[in-house]
Amino acid sequence: MTPTPVGRLRDEAADAAYALGWTVVRKMPERAARLLFTALADQTWQRRGGGVRQLERNLCRVLGKDSVDDEVRVLSKRVMRSYMRYWLEVFRLPEFGRGRVLRDMLAEGHEKVFAALDSGRGVVLALPHMGNYEQAGAWVALHGYPLTTVAERLRPESLFDRFVAFRRSLGMEVLPLGDGTGATVFGTLARRLRAGRLVCLVADRDLTEGGIEVDFFGRLARMPGGPAALAVQTGAALYPVTLWYEGDKWAARVHEEIVVPEAGGRKDKIRVMTQRLALVFQEGIAEHPEDWHMLQRVWVEDLS
Repeated sequence: MTPTPVGRLRDEAADAAYALGWTVVRKMPERAARLLFTALADQTWQRRGGGVRQLERNLCRVLGKDSVDDEVRVLSKRVMRSYMRYWLEVFRLPEFGRGRVLRDMLAEGHEKVFAALDSGRGVVLALPHMGNYEQAGAWVALHGYPLTTVAERLRPESLFDRFVAFRRSLGMEVLPLGDGTGATVFGTLARRLRAGRLVCLVADRDLTEGGIEVDFFGRLARMPGGPAALAVQTGAALYPVTLWYEGDKWAARVHEEIVVPEAGGRKDKIRVMTQRLALVFQEGIAEHPEDWHMLQRVWVEDLS
């Protein structure tokens, strides 16, 4: 669809804002940049736009509440600060250097991933929108394990190109998702896994309208079946990962492998594995809800 003149102006403004982030914000003194992004987070939270309202609806499900109250509002403010910290670190990550990325990462369970890759077996890491997965990807790549991921196409194309270039600079192969390329992307990911490579996929929100319905915090949600389908198709190991902030440091936990069930057809296996993945995400989000940056619709009742 061709964007309208207003849409083009909005796209150009977004591209200019991100370009500013990767130039000016990248070079600011870190303390000043953190203060600035905390203020931006608080202003965004106070304006209570559509993203913040959806975030609070999501948090109600996490906390088991029927409506937004003071506890949800306090938590949503903390989420916005965490989310803006993520963006600040995206802009400044190229300045952190190898030493800081490796030193300040508190990783748990990664040894089994590295062992699988060293044995020649492909690995799928599936993670929710938590913490800073860009830094986590850089950390993995710096350990000598290049990875492949996918990225949703953004408008304008120049903005999408900036994100692709940024992730490639961190050691990631980026495949664009969209424009009817789903089958091609899946095939490329499968080839990488059969070659014993690492694939990382953010998997707590379906972008295709063809996701798997799962029980998530006691309500029906929709999540992508891609990670499970790749494991079923290629024999790769599927590991859920949850991430969060630990003070000034980053933290991640690689959970136990979600194995392919012995019984059932392909679709049944994918459904069962995706449900298991959702339950692991649920566990990690419940432990660190302030670092789940979900401002979009996940639950079926919102999608409909």
